[in-house]
Amino acid sequence: MFMLRLLCVSTLSIAVLAGRSAHFRSRQPRHASSTKHVRANESFALEVLYEKEDFLNQWDFFDGDDPTHGNVNYLSKEDAIAKKLAFVQDDGTTVLAVDNTTTLKSGDSRNSVRISSKRKFDGGLFIADFWAMPHGCSVWPAYWTLGDNWPNNGEVDILEGVNESRHNQYTLHTSAGCTASTSGPVSGTQLGTKCESSGADNSGCAFKDEDQKSYGEFFNRQAGGVYAHLWDSTGIKIWRFSRKEVPEDILSRDPQPSTWGEPAAEFSNDTCDMKEHFKGHSLVINTTLCGDFAGSAYPGPEEGGRTCKGSCADAVADPNNFTYARWMIRNVAVYQRK
Repeated sequence: MFMLRLLCVSTLSIAVLAGRSAHFRSRQPRHASSTKHVRANESFALEVLYEKEDFLNQWDFFDGDDPTHGNVNYLSKEDAIAKKLAFVQDDGTTVLAVDNTTTLKSGDSRNSVRISSKRKFDGGLFIADFWAMPHGCSVWPAYWTLGDNWPNNGEVDILEGVNESRHNQYTLHTSAGCTASTSGPVSGTQLGTKCESSGADNSGCAFKDEDQKSYGEFFNRQAGGVYAHLWDSTGIKIWRFSRKEVPEDILSRDPQPSTWGEPAAEFSNDTCDMKEHFKGHSLVINTTLCGDFAGSAYPGPEEGGRTCKGSCADAVADPNNFTYARWMIRNVAVYQRK
């Protein structure tokens, strides 16, 4: 359960973290029978826990050119730590931030961070607990998973949006032969069923979370929450829990997804062969600016939030737009069935 003491997780208050207030592109570097429900009382074993002092040692820092053409300089681990854009607080919270102090010329790139897990996975139960996530004009944050040789080994976008959006979107990108279907009810709104993606059409298949607490300012106002996704032979299911709604079994590290109710999104194996389309995924957390999605959507989406002004490149130049452009990560846990 959420306790008041958890509101003091960082040197920034939740109000500060929150702030006042589709079309997806692939983000990979260019180097390059019937579905069954999860059985009740299944037992999961913790495979890896990313948290606290050792968090940054378990991820690779990507410092190449942004594959999505954002106005961003991704920093190496050494540079990100030196510039205080990647660090672990005394309370164990990991912070990944965008530079919010430097005034740039319009069109220049701003320093940011992109990390991917050293370990790769071919399935499992993934539970990410965020105290806060980035948002703001020109900001494009994402928590996602990615296989090699995109899109042949798949991409799963768990938490993603742009600018001052108020709704999260869950998306798959695959090679040909995968379409989205569900084995039961979901809380999200389906936006598209064709998961096949390419350089010519990167929309993928997606669900929109209609709850404003799923993304950005209003997610942060709740002291964040948990995104969990189960990837197994039956498909991929994704759940979202605001801070006060996080199940006790997640907090006690005895997760029971069969008790969590309907997912926000589901992509059933019935119409998308998991073994064929999803292999060897790394976890990825990044924040880019403008680029193929935030730039093309700018100044939107128009969802009643703060209005972005000028051009996207102008927004990148102003450090005041990045006060809330930071991830605050409690932990990321990966489980496998016993």
